[in-house]
Amino acid sequence: MQTRFDAIIIGGGPAGSSAAILLATAGWSVCVIEKQVFPRRKVCGECLAATNLPLLEALGIGADFLSQAGPELHRLALTRGARTVETDLPPAVGSPYLWGRALGREVLDTLLLQRARSAGAVVLQPWAVQKINRVGGFHDCTVREAVSDRLMVLQAPVAILAHGSWEPLPQERAIQRRARSGSDLLAFKANFQGASLAARLLSVLMFNGGYGGIVLADHGIVTLACCIRADRLEVLRQAEPGRSAGEVVEAMLKRECQGVADALQGAQRLGPWLASGPMAPGIRFQPDEKVFRIGNAAGEAHPIIGEGMSMALQSAWLLCAGLIRARQRHGSGAGTAWQRGVREQYVAEWRRHFAPRLRLAATFAQLAMRPTTSAALMALVRWRPTLLTRAATWSGKVHFAADTAMLAALASSASGGVGLSRAHLRQDFELLPGEVP
Repeated sequence: MQTRFDAIIIGGGPAGSSAAILLATAGWSVCVIEKQVFPRRKVCGECLAATNLPLLEALGIGADFLSQAGPELHRLALTRGARTVETDLPPAVGSPYLWGRALGREVLDTLLLQRARSAGAVVLQPWAVQKINRVGGFHDCTVREAVSDRLMVLQAPVAILAHGSWEPLPQERAIQRRARSGSDLLAFKANFQGASLAARLLSVLMFNGGYGGIVLADHGIVTLACCIRADRLEVLRQAEPGRSAGEVVEAMLKRECQGVADALQGAQRLGPWLASGPMAPGIRFQPDEKVFRIGNAAGEAHPIIGEGMSMALQSAWLLCAGLIRARQRHGSGAGTAWQRGVREQYVAEWRRHFAPRLRLAATFAQLAMRPTTSAALMALVRWRPTLLTRAATWSGKVHFAADTAMLAALASSASGGVGLSRAHLRQDFELLPGEVP
């Protein structure tokens, strides 16, 4: 089996698969290492801003996404208690697609990873990274096959970290093993069928100790997701002993957000609640590191602004555009000097495009989780609802961080995607690793 590549990508989610497609299409030999078996559900709001749709088209899954995603999202709502304020979402700028849509991660991730395979990437799944070391001009990556415990060492001059927030590399796990705090944010998600939610509405929820969102996705399925402080969840669980964390969260959302109670009246939950955390929003670039980071491995915003998948896809685009240009200039050698230049430019571009989103999301999240500030925020948007439209614009939903010339060139050569649907993939999954018990 091939063990030497131009690039090794650790993680096969939207960021990792997108990077694999982009590099493989440009002629690179690529290996993607993904520890989970697809399709799999994932804690995620599942909304994708319209600015990403040209990229999905260029990646070769645009038609599949459009044929299966939920309805276009034209309206934005902010809900607190019994009150809801609605306004227009801003259309995307400079894109043939004006409005975002939602699609289940079990479908989107599978489409992207299968497209990476068809583009020529080698996909090891389910395999897990045991360690990664820099040896000379190459990264030595030791991986283990989940079903057999077989070990293998892969080599590549370029290593890209694209793993999720709750799936760190072995050398990063010690950093995450910190004492739990009451302020930790735990994430929850469930899907419902038979809910009554406006088709074109993206609703943001504010409640004491947390925030969330609810949206109509593909095949008439409503996705409800939220983040809640660990200390608030503990109080809720003590009041309802014997119930799971997800059930307690669902009951709280119905009590404290009238819009959720109305939408879910008579609805049926599909499978168990998913839970994971604690979240760690922030920027994760390390000084003098020799690897590249994309997606949540690079940085994570509070999901209250719904830009997680946008940042994953667009960060992969930013990095791969730089890598492809650098290789055209310097060749495929294993030297590190050209990578240093690419890394410095990429990190600078990443910060320019995404750091403002992290700051806005952190501010909005803190306002939403506190009773006094969320009440003041609600009063403000009731007085001027267009402030919500402006906030959506500031969050990055109308502009795409991309080289449009390269996008057009890739789109012209992209082949069709793989047809899948959530209906074919739907089943009752167990809770994710790192779940809240």
